[in-house]
Amino acid sequence: MTGRAHRHLSRDSVGAEAGEQFPVCPYVSLTAALQHDSIASVAKARYHYNIMLRPKPEGGYTALVPALPGCVSYGRTMDEAREMAKDATSGYIASLRKHKDPIPTYDKTLVASLDLEYAEVTRR
Repeated sequence: MTGRAHRHLSRDSVGAEAGEQFPVCPYVSLTAALQHDSIASVAKARYHYNIMLRPKPEGGYTALVPALPGCVSYGRTMDEAREMAKDATSGYIASLRKHKDPIPTYDKTLVASLDLEYAEVTRR
């Protein structure tokens, strides 16, 4: 996977990205379709997650999945970052299933943005 990277940290970990500040943080919709195979039937579960794409100063985008703490990915383009986020999200959910942990779903979560103004303080 040259040029691509993603990581799945434990849900108790804080990624290195946590303290970074970026001027643009668009949210993008990501739907992960997971399958569970059994001898009798094939059951599909669909999950919907929002991702945040943060441009990196050196180029590319960090993709974060806020509903899955520590689920962070990277791509050179927005499309690649989305694909890598799908892969990271699928791995994260597979890990939750393996450990019999609940899978967070935020289907009814609303995404909004805030614009804030601060007065400039000049020091003398």
